[in-house]
Amino acid sequence: MSTLEESTSALFDMLYQRSFERREVILSSGQKSDFYIDSKQVTLHGFGHLHVGRCLLAALEGFEARTGQRLGAVGGMTLGADPIASAVAMTAALADRHLPAFIVRKEAKGHGTGAYLEGVKHIPPGTPVAIVEDVMTTGASSGKALQRTRDAGYPVPVVLALVDRLEGARAFLEGQGVEVVSIFTRHDFIPPEGDREGAQGPA
Repeated sequence: MSTLEESTSALFDMLYQRSFERREVILSSGQKSDFYIDSKQVTLHGFGHLHVGRCLLAALEGFEARTGQRLGAVGGMTLGADPIASAVAMTAALADRHLPAFIVRKEAKGHGTGAYLEGVKHIPPGTPVAIVEDVMTTGASSGKALQRTRDAGYPVPVVLALVDRLEGARAFLEGQGVEVVSIFTRHDFIPPEGDREGAQGPA
């Protein structure tokens, strides 16, 4: 089994090789950007799933160690967060920890309970949970998942992301009263002006 450092390095390499594109794009937020990360090319890959789970579970447990809080579940906005939450839940289970995943729907369920959250039947209301995200830009998607999860009765003290584009998401989410932890940032893929050419990878 690889170490956490090896998993972090392998995850970056997969994201850089399979997901990262240096080109102008219009993001879901409507903003223009000079790069794009199609994270599903990695989060839906078997080895990518493994490394995502290890890295984000370590980030979650680091948050718990710093704050003394114990989180009881992990989830986020469908579709991008689904394989990420699954990876964290699976990795936790392999470590003999019960940390179920849940899904936040984009639209309320059209029948039955009409709820926004799926998979929470056995997660008691009041249980602190983490929201996960693939790539954060403005924080709108995570903010919506955060609000819907809180509205359902689950405190959310932290948002965990694979990549922070450094375009406002962190400040926005911290303004909602949560800590934000990302595995990588824009600067791992595109070093700030004056740094050496190419991606620098995780510190």
